[in-house]
Amino acid sequence: MKRLDGKVAIVTGSSSGIGKAIALKFGGEGATVVVTARRLELCEQVAEQIRVQGGQAVAVRTDVTDESQVDELCSQTITNFGHLDILVNNAGVFGGGLLMKTSTAEFDRVMSTNLRGTFFCCRAGIRIMMKQGTGTIINMSSVAGVEAWAGTGTYSASKHGVMGLTKSLADEARVHGIKVCAICPAGVADELVDASEEEIVESQKISPFDIAETALYLATLGPHAIVRQVVVDRLGAEW
Repeated sequence: MKRLDGKVAIVTGSSSGIGKAIALKFGGEGATVVVTARRLELCEQVAEQIRVQGGQAVAVRTDVTDESQVDELCSQTITNFGHLDILVNNAGVFGGGLLMKTSTAEFDRVMSTNLRGTFFCCRAGIRIMMKQGTGTIINMSSVAGVEAWAGTGTYSASKHGVMGLTKSLADEARVHGIKVCAICPAGVADELVDASEEEIVESQKISPFDIAETALYLATLGPHAIVRQVVVDRLGAEW
């Protein structure tokens, strides 16, 4: 028996990078995966890859900065599958740089996806899970959500905000048997790292599948156990 047999999971930002790795891992463990991001063609490719490997998946285009699209995503999931067991809020962007050089438009762009988008998804997901009396929400934060450095102000602020949302929602949800937790990765070999100014040798980057394994661990803990946050850092990182 696979560890996620019978489960339905939404993974946002799963057209590439960490989200894709999580979608593939969940699909391989028996979950029905809703692969969703802004790039529908890439979502379709990920969903097809899951199906070729014997899993079940559908692709849905969603821009998490649009609350109506997020609500429709969750509504479609319930209409098609009847329940939502796991919600992984992974969609995110990098940006900002030095605060003195950061434009208001750039600040708003990062906050809109990373924090506002996570809020929309958490709100839609928790409303469903409250009715069910069960579920797990995994928010993708960052080491920049527990620390901050020069040049990361906007991104760090968005990810610190994600940690605040996670902790608050976890306290709201725990009495209803719903788990809310966060993963805080650093230096993953994906598009966000490639977009940052930090220079990390390719061979020293963390595999997205290490983060996928972490998400699977959080999603398969027993009913009375919860890990509130996991920091997955690069071996030898200095901070």
